[in-house]
Parts: sequence; structure tokens; C-alpha cells
Amino acid sequence: MASSPPALTRIRLGSAPDSWGVWFPEDPEQTPWDRFLDEVADAGYEWIELGPYGYLPTDPVRLRDETARRGLRVSAGTVFTGLHHGPAVWDATWEHVSQIAALTQAMGAGHLVVIPSFWRDDKTGAVLEDAELDAGQWRELARQTERLGREVRDRYGLRIVVHPHADTHIDTPENVARFLDATDPDAVSLCLDTGHYAYCGGDSVELIQTFGERIGYLHLKQVDPAVLAEVRAEQVPFGPAVARGVMCEPPQGVPDLGPVLAAAERLDTPLFAIVEQDMYPCPPDRPLPIARRTRAYLRSCGLR
Repeated sequence: MASSPPALTRIRLGSAPDSWGVWFPEDPEQTPWDRFLDEVADAGYEWIELGPYGYLPTDPVRLRDETARRGLRVSAGTVFTGLHHGPAVWDATWEHVSQIAALTQAMGAGHLVVIPSFWRDDKTGAVLEDAELDAGQWRELARQTERLGREVRDRYGLRIVVHPHADTHIDTPENVARFLDATDPDAVSLCLDTGHYAYCGGDSVELIQTFGERIGYLHLKQVDPAVLAEVRAEQVPFGPAVARGVMCEPPQGVPDLGPVLAAAERLDTPLFAIVEQDMYPCPPDRPLPIARRTRAYLRSCGLR
């Protein structure tokens, strides 16, 4: 009989509204927030992210009560930025970030996940700007992200973790390496999303081995290779690709999460690993059974 893998003691496991089909603060196709909290606790998770600001209650007193009575704690908030546009967008960006950072801090979390703006719309696929940045835009992206990291740390005591994401400018291994090389490790860490990185041609284990000191947070998901080949061949935008099922239930896709988690454990630093299975839109009864099976699978990988 096969022996169980060693326990991964440095990694804290959680899930997120994304795994319940939640992409927007309000949407009639999404799981209601109270049902999400009930079900994520039922599935065996203790940690959650806030998801899109406004989905969960934004009053910290109420949110603390709602999470505490279900045995849940918050690991991070999430913000969306377009910092390659330079100082002209700083004020609007900070207005957005500061609200979410304040709630994240009030909930006792220590991280803020930063997602770069999409170059094409994640719901409609409409092209919003050029898919490639010029040299000046790369400089601004690095400078403004460092500024954001320092401001968030100094004012709210949070660490930003930048999330490479499909249909953004921080996506492929080449662009992720360029971004990391251009930014100060003291101000900017990375949220490695295993599914998005695979979607964009990356190897998560290799990234951890190469840039281990920059990995500050993990999102766990897998990609269906057959669907990925189709959407790449047809140049399908990310949102419609998700609707086709490009992000799949573990362990049915890639990357194999066992080696990824083992590589992360070897970094010898505490990390959150938050399950995110993009599946917007989805029927309301679909997420919970998947979440339970995923929790059992990750337990078999050593996440007790």
C-alpha cells in the first residue's frame, strides 16, 4: 500500500469565492455570499479570501461575526490595478486599494493580492488595449507597483503579492521574469497561480526553484490540456475559455499539484495556498461537491 506523503507544515490551505463562480461584487448568476461562507466551511476550509470587494459584507464588525461563527479566517484581499499607465492613474488606484486594504487589515489578514488590468475584457473578450507593453510602460509598471507595495505596507501593514494572470501583461514566463527582475523584492512579492501560469505556458515548479525568494502566496488550480489547446488555437479570450471549462477540477488537469506543493514547502517559509477553480458562470449546486473532493485530494498531497 502506498505511503502517505509527508505533511506540509508550512502551507496553510484555504479557498476563495472564485471557486464558487464569483467574479463580480454583484451578479445574479453567482452564489449568494452567505451560502458561499456556509459551504466553504462545510467543505473543510478554515481560510478564505475576500473576493471582489462588495461581494462579502464590507462592514468589518459584521464580516468578523459572519466568518467567526463559521470558523473561518481571512488570508487576503484582492485589488485590480492598471499601473503601467503611470502616475496619472495613481489617485484612482489608491482610492480603490485603500478601501480594500482597510477591510483586509481589519480582518487580521496580512496580504493583498494585486491583479494587473486585463488587455481584453474578461467577460466579453473585447480588446481594451495593446497586448504588449512598450519599454516606458514596463518602467511605469515596475515603479508604480513598488510604490503601491510600500504604501500598502506602511499604511496598512500588508504585503502585496502580484498575481500573473491570463489576458494581462504579466502572464508568460518571460513577462513574469521581466517583472520580477525590474521590481524591489522588499516591496513586491508574487502570488503564483498554478493554473494561470500553466495557461500561459509556465512551469510552476521551475518558477518556485528559480524565484523562490519572491514567492509570497499561492493560488491552486489546474488547466484542462485539451480545452487549453482548443482555446489557444482559436485565440479565445480568458472569460469565454473559462466558460468552456479550461480550468478544471484537480487532479484532472495540469500542473500536478503534489510537486508544486513540495517545492513550495522546501522554501522554508510560511505560505498560504488558496484554491481557486475559475468557473464563472456555474450552477449553484456545482461548487460544494467539487470543493469537498478538492479538499480530500489536497489532503492526499500532504495538506492536512
